[in-house]
Amino acid sequence: MTTTVVPAERPSAVTARDLARATATRQQRSARVKLWAGAVCTALVVLPVALAGLLPLPGANEQDLSRRRLPPLSEGHLFGTDQLGRDLLSRVLHGGQVSLSVGILAVLVSGIIGIAAGSAAGFFGGWIDTLVSRFLEAQLALPLLMMLLLVVALFGPSVTVITCVIAVAQWPEVARLTRSLVLVEREKPYVAAARVLGLRGWTVLVRHVIPNVVRPASLVVLLLLAQAVLLESALSFLGAGPQRPFATWGRIISDGQAYLTTSWWLVTLPGLVIALLVVGVNLLGDALRDRTRRRKGA
Repeated sequence: MTTTVVPAERPSAVTARDLARATATRQQRSARVKLWAGAVCTALVVLPVALAGLLPLPGANEQDLSRRRLPPLSEGHLFGTDQLGRDLLSRVLHGGQVSLSVGILAVLVSGIIGIAAGSAAGFFGGWIDTLVSRFLEAQLALPLLMMLLLVVALFGPSVTVITCVIAVAQWPEVARLTRSLVLVEREKPYVAAARVLGLRGWTVLVRHVIPNVVRPASLVVLLLLAQAVLLESALSFLGAGPQRPFATWGRIISDGQAYLTTSWWLVTLPGLVIALLVVGVNLLGDALRDRTRRRKGA
């Protein structure tokens, strides 16, 4: 009778630590790619918009009816011209100044309101938490675009009104995240130590808790910038945005939609600029969020 000797299995050279390192390396590489891609996409839009007044471009409202609807790459017109002979690139860049200004101001205001309300609700609880939570639930239950259109119809489509309306529409997102972060922070030992030392509640919140939650909350504010630009463009497209002579991105697309079948660049090129900015901002936000999570887990 013969016996078969089964060779012992060799232990794998790949350990759990090696797998963890490989996963961390892959995540780090992915975050780096997102960061660079987002920065490039955002810079391709933001820098030309910011420097629009210094670039050798025709005026955004200069008309030349003899050069109407010229295609892109025409002589002296990189993006072509619109139905009134105005340089489309100049209008997109100058219109971007209005759209980006409204978006940036709106997210700053919504960030301040959201962080303040969410911090107070999460730290003190009680009737403050109940009041803020009910406001959040009521606003999130309303159709966003319909609410914006109603407010603009009541108060007029000025830049100030549009900015305030978008800010009020976005603060619940910041407040919800801030509240959840503060609920975790208030249970940590440093908060108890500050109270033992005799610091009052508002002092502990402002000097110790809020500085620890501002950074993750600010990432949400960055992501809301893309939403704010889209909301402003949607309102302008529907005729409820800043009125003339402001040439916002949404109004440029609205003016060119009648020529979509014959002059595609009037709608497509401004739309690509908006899409490039939104993709860039979202990639930046995702990359920064991944880096923050990795540092916490380290």
